[in-house]
Amino acid sequence: MQRFLVAILPIATLGILAFSSTTQAYENSNLSIKIDGIKSQKGQVCFSLFSSSQGFPANEKKALKSQCVKVANKSVKANFGQLKPGSYAVAAIHDANADGTLNSNIIGIPKEGFGFSRNPRILTGPPKFGESAVFVVGPHTNIDIHLQYLL
Repeated sequence: MQRFLVAILPIATLGILAFSSTTQAYENSNLSIKIDGIKSQKGQVCFSLFSSSQGFPANEKKALKSQCVKVANKSVKANFGQLKPGSYAVAAIHDANADGTLNSNIIGIPKEGFGFSRNPRILTGPPKFGESAVFVVGPHTNIDIHLQYLL
């Protein structure tokens, strides 16, 4: 039994070293996002990246990262780099008037386009984090978000 343990120890050590180097290689994963369905070339598309349900989808202050990209044509791309492997959700708005907020009418229906990672169906309100979460692992993860316009 002791010889078996002595023989298996180097193999186990190699396995641990191989796993740890693979994990370290993906410490800086990238999430690339492509937005389509933009109705006009006005304004900007703003992205908020969340790593938990806290603040998702509307509280940009609780977002892990955020950025806005000027609309130049019918699709917009953004990239969030240096992410640890894990679950993330993205909220995007077409901020057509470039005021930094998702404008809505008097009863709260958005007047500008919006979308979420995994493109969940919107019925009565924004999706939960779990409905939009994507798993980011490896050097590159690509997602597409289709914007929705209610008005």
